[in-house]
Amino acid sequence: MATQGPGQKGLVHEASHAVAASQLFLVLTLISGMFTRVAVTPSQCSEDAPFVSAGTGDSGWGERWNSGSLAWSVFVPDPFVFPLQTKWTWGPNGQGAVLLVNCDKDSPGPLGRPAPLANAYVFSFQDLQDMSLMILRIQGPEAIFAAYKLVLDVSESDVDKVRVFHASGNDSFAQYKHVLGSGKRSYVVDHDSRQENTFYVEGLAFPDADFSGLVSFSVTLLEVSDKNVPDTPVFTDTVVFQVSPWIMTPNTLQPVEVFDFLEALSTLVRKANCKLTICPEVENRGDRWIQDEMEFGYIQAPHKTFPVVFDSPRDRGLRDFPFRRILGPDFGYVTRRPPKGHVSSLDSFGNLDVSPPVTVKGKEYPLGRILIGSSLPRSGGRKMTKAVRDFLYAQKVQPPLELYSDWLTVGHIDEFLSFVPAPDRKGFRLLLASPNACYKLLTEKQREGHGNAAQFAGEWWCLDTITIDEMLADETQRRDSEYVQSCIDWNRQTIKEELGLTEQDIIDIPQLFVLNNSRADAFFPDLVNMIVLGKHLGIPKPFGPIINQQCCLEENVRSLLEPLGLICTFIDDFFSYHTLLGEVHCGTNVLRKPFSFKWWNMIP
Repeated sequence: MATQGPGQKGLVHEASHAVAASQLFLVLTLISGMFTRVAVTPSQCSEDAPFVSAGTGDSGWGERWNSGSLAWSVFVPDPFVFPLQTKWTWGPNGQGAVLLVNCDKDSPGPLGRPAPLANAYVFSFQDLQDMSLMILRIQGPEAIFAAYKLVLDVSESDVDKVRVFHASGNDSFAQYKHVLGSGKRSYVVDHDSRQENTFYVEGLAFPDADFSGLVSFSVTLLEVSDKNVPDTPVFTDTVVFQVSPWIMTPNTLQPVEVFDFLEALSTLVRKANCKLTICPEVENRGDRWIQDEMEFGYIQAPHKTFPVVFDSPRDRGLRDFPFRRILGPDFGYVTRRPPKGHVSSLDSFGNLDVSPPVTVKGKEYPLGRILIGSSLPRSGGRKMTKAVRDFLYAQKVQPPLELYSDWLTVGHIDEFLSFVPAPDRKGFRLLLASPNACYKLLTEKQREGHGNAAQFAGEWWCLDTITIDEMLADETQRRDSEYVQSCIDWNRQTIKEELGLTEQDIIDIPQLFVLNNSRADAFFPDLVNMIVLGKHLGIPKPFGPIINQQCCLEENVRSLLEPLGLICTFIDDFFSYHTLLGEVHCGTNVLRKPFSFKWWNMIP
């Protein structure tokens, strides 16, 4: 028996033994153009091995891969079982096959729930591209099958997690027979004149609390006995797939398309060279909070990458938008809902974010860490529903960090933090809303003799302006701001520890809050609740005190961010969002390019 180690290009096990005076040569081959992570040279593969490649596109989602393969070769011996590819290992030297959840919509016809995973048919070549290829090669005398048969099976725990189609060999999609998964546990491989059987495998379930994402298939050679005696297993080979996790994209990745309701953003989006999609009123049904409704991410295998929208359980006016408008060819869909249907404001995806890549005490997070808002530990406040939290934790590649956001009326983390790209240090800065920074700025302006400059001054719609002197003298607002600052400071320390940040990685953005029924709202438009499109920032216009013909809040923010090469555009969202307890980020959503780093190369 000859083998090659985990870091080498192939894995081959060989043994020889006579079986009824003849030999049966079995090869289970995984084509790297479809899903293997370790390629071998073409000379080690069959020249006529099928290969399906993903098309390339302008958005960076399509990728093309070489058609080398990873082959397991076994001469079937006496009742021996060789451990071939029975384990899936992480890391740059790891091994194992990757499987995509086929959650996009390649089939024709109108959309209707349930999701397209319910279709046990192959509709098109595009549908096959979403699947992983598995080939069973059989070499040996055909007469041996008078006494032996081959059975392909999937474990009982995985039978509802995958679906396998057996290709008949012609070009008709109707000839792709559903043979495993979706209730079918085993399949007797018909032996005709073919020496090669081709199977297409699709995932049906993402990793979750009750599913690690690992799926195993076995092929067993059985000696056929008479009807009164069970068939005798001679040999079994097993391969293991890992279902691709759903991966979020941080603000530091390149934007591709912006979904929003604000026409004022159109100039900014053009400058950022992004596609702009304005959501029509007939589809939003009065619900303008598109960030709260959905979050974009992606799934990835060596042969293909495509975006997947995660539909939140909030289910307001936009509840059908992700499924009916976003889901389509090469654009997948996933959702999670609590069993009893009860959701809170914290289940909206303004309360879901992801950091850029970080290293914490030597531990690398090359895809960043998911951030979600919650109540304080050991308190009985609002939390994101368990169904969503379980899903996020189960993806493994972006381990979630729970922050404290229950102190806010709406309760979303995008009300007090954001990440922006930077050319130095870690490649980004964390922006935190800061009452202290705001009071410091206002005090400086008062000392410079501008105490009579007023917030909201000169705006036709504002009857109640408030001067810098009045804001600094307002003890109630100062007390509210001290409480808010303590909540943000708790998060600041947690983020520094869990993301490995220092004070030099954080920028304090001036912001005041007021308490209503013991929870906080932004006093003026919330500056950190911005849209980040590369170096272009769409920031809520704060209508701060005008000093020397400039808004002192805007001037301060520019001085903090423009040295990083960022371009600040201030957008009036006062009536469209601020008065409704939201801002620019709440009313927009950004599809971004995926990471260049491949998730299977990390070690969770």
